[in-house]
Amino acid sequence: MRYFCLIALILLTFRVSAAPVNLDNIRIWAAPDNTRIVFDVSGPVEHKLEVLTNPHRIVIDIQNARLTKAPAQPSASDKYLEQIRSAMRNQNDLRVVLDLKQDVDVKSFLLPPNQRYGHRLVVDLFDPAAEQQAEVASIDRSGAYVRDKDVVIAVDAGHGGDDPGARGPHGTYEKDIVLQISRRLAEMINHERGMRAVLIRDGDYFVPLRKRINKARQQKADLFISIHADAFRDPRVAGSSVYILSERGASSEAARWLAEQENASDLIGGVSLGINDNVLASVLLDLSQTASLEMSIDVADRVLAGLKHVGKLHKRQVQSAGFAVLKSPDIPSILVETAYISNPSEERNLRDSHFQTKLAGAIVDGLRGYFREHAPEGTILASTASIRKHVITPGETLSEIAQQYRISMQKLRERNGLKSDLIKVGQVLSIPPSDS
Repeated sequence: MRYFCLIALILLTFRVSAAPVNLDNIRIWAAPDNTRIVFDVSGPVEHKLEVLTNPHRIVIDIQNARLTKAPAQPSASDKYLEQIRSAMRNQNDLRVVLDLKQDVDVKSFLLPPNQRYGHRLVVDLFDPAAEQQAEVASIDRSGAYVRDKDVVIAVDAGHGGDDPGARGPHGTYEKDIVLQISRRLAEMINHERGMRAVLIRDGDYFVPLRKRINKARQQKADLFISIHADAFRDPRVAGSSVYILSERGASSEAARWLAEQENASDLIGGVSLGINDNVLASVLLDLSQTASLEMSIDVADRVLAGLKHVGKLHKRQVQSAGFAVLKSPDIPSILVETAYISNPSEERNLRDSHFQTKLAGAIVDGLRGYFREHAPEGTILASTASIRKHVITPGETLSEIAQQYRISMQKLRERNGLKSDLIKVGQVLSIPPSDS
C-alpha cells in the first residue's frame, strides 16, 4: 500500500512541477469562407473548447499553458472573428476567448511537428450556411449546359497560409509568387471572349487539396490549372514544366520528388487527421477518367509549347506524377511549374512583374488554342467554332488540315462541298467543330 501511495505522490508532484507549455504565437488566416487560428505551442497540449452565444464567442481552455506575448488580432475584413482575448485561469491554465461577428461552426485539432513547424493547435471557423450551400453545389454539377455560357477555368495558386511552399535562396516564398501569377493569369483569361477564370485561392490562406478540387467542381469548371514555382535539391535545376496526373508512377525522379513535396501540403498546412478523405482516396484513374486525361494531355502540350517562348524548359515533353490536386475524375487538370524558385536566377525572374505577365500570357495562348478547337458544348466558343476559316498554304493537304483541326476528312469535305481531296493555294476552307 505504501508503495502505491509513493508512486501516486511522485506522479502528482511531477504533474504540479511540470514546466508549463508556452504559447509562443497566434496566427490568423482569413479566407472568404473560413478563418483559421493557429496556436504555436512548445509541446503537446490538452484543451477544451466551448461555443457560447449572446454574444457569440468561443472559449478555449488550454491546460498548463502560458502566453509568451500578446495575441495577434484579426483584420477588420475578417468575416467571422472580432477579436482575441486571453487570461490565466486557476493559476495554471490559459483561457483564450474568440469574440465572433456571427454564429459559426467550429473545428479544432492538434498537429504534430513537421519539417516547417512545431506543435500546433488549430481552430477553424466556418459559416454553417455557406457549408450547406457548398455541399448542395458540389452535388448539383451534372445539370444541363446553359446556352452560350463561358468556358470556366479554375486557376489554383498553390500553397498559402500556413503552407508557404518552397523558399528561394533570397527568401522568396512560393505561395506569394504563384498567387501573383495566378491573378495575372485570371485577369488575362477574363479578357478572352468566351472564357472566365475563377481563383481557387485569392489571398494568403490555406486551402486543403480536397477542397481545391471541390471548389473547382462547385464552379462547374471546364479545366483546372494549378500554378507552382517549386524547388529541387539541386539549385542548378531550372526551367518550366507542365504536369498531368500519372496513375502508375512519375515520369522522372524530379517529378516523383516534386509530387511528394506537393502532396505533403495538407500535412504542412494542417488538416484534421480525424476526417476520412474519401474523395482523394477514390478518384484514382479508371475508365471514366479516360476522356479527362486525354483532354489534360492536349491542354498540357499546348501550354508547354507556349512556355518555351518565355524561357528555358526543364522538360520538353509533358511530365506525369501522382499529384493529389490533379485527381479530379471529371475535370481535365494540369499543373504548371512556372520556374524553379530554388534557382537564384529564376527566383529573380519570378519576382519580376514583366516575367510574370509573360508566363501568364504563354499559358493563355495554350488555352486559347485548345478551346477554340475543343470548346465544350453549349459555350460561346463552341457556337463560334463553326465559322472558323483556314486559308490553304503551299504544301498543305486536306488530310493534314483535317488532322490539325481533329476532324474527319468526310466532315471537312461536306462542310465545304468538296467532291475530291484536291485543294488550291489561297482557297479558304470553313472548319466545322472538332470530332473530339
